[in-house]
Amino acid sequence: MPDIWGLLAITTKFALYLGVLTAAGTVITALLFRLRGYRSLCLSFGVIGFLAAIIAFLLRGANLTGDASGMSDPEMLSLLWSTPVGTALMYRIAGLGLLIFGLCAGRIGLWISAVGGAIAIWSFAHIGHVAALEATFLDLMLILHLIFVSFWIGILTPLKRLLSSPQTWLDAASLGHKFGLVATVTVPLLIAAGGYMSYILVGSVSALISTGYGQALILKVVLVGGLLALAAANKLRLIPQLREGDPKAAARLETSIYIEWLVILVILGTTAVLTSNLTLPT
Repeated sequence: MPDIWGLLAITTKFALYLGVLTAAGTVITALLFRLRGYRSLCLSFGVIGFLAAIIAFLLRGANLTGDASGMSDPEMLSLLWSTPVGTALMYRIAGLGLLIFGLCAGRIGLWISAVGGAIAIWSFAHIGHVAALEATFLDLMLILHLIFVSFWIGILTPLKRLLSSPQTWLDAASLGHKFGLVATVTVPLLIAAGGYMSYILVGSVSALISTGYGQALILKVVLVGGLLALAAANKLRLIPQLREGDPKAAARLETSIYIEWLVILVILGTTAVLTSNLTLPT
């Protein structure tokens, strides 16, 4: 059982994942599908990610000293800054700073925000289990995986907003259809990247079953499988019904989005535990 600093680290890392992936994913979605009304959402999650990145860094100091003094100890924080932890923080501050700045710079600022989001996502390749293996191809798989995850998260709130009024149901159906077309390419790549990383990190079927890391990974895979099943049902059944103006389809799709959000939050929480307190199988 982790101590108070371990629990705070998990919570902060969850907030970091949620902030970075939602902000970056919404920017990607807005660019790809030319959406409006995304700025306040991106700004909120961008600020959450920015603050979580700083707090996570400070908590590393507290974790090393075992008390709150490590969060303000200049010597300890200077030491951390010279490690990959500091490098990751630098990318996160720069990336999320650009993302937030771009949101205040008009339509062209969306491209600035997209670059910032990409930099923030790139920070995850500098710290954690994947980074420890020092394999460039594995780093690229991680970034690819995270970009696809952020894209998936980014579509949910804009789609839900379009479902709020019968006047925008057709727009919601069109957006859902376009997302489905893109997902036919990105989802297989998402699965392939995740599967490859899991195989490299776990190493064997026995380790997958017998270790805490492997069991948490199984839970994550089951949750992702459920998410894919929901998405398939939306694409094949609810989106066509919505295009025909079926009000029940709109209500069911809205409910499905709530469930998808819940599953995503559990997945992010599981990932926070995986990357914070569970060691890789040896």
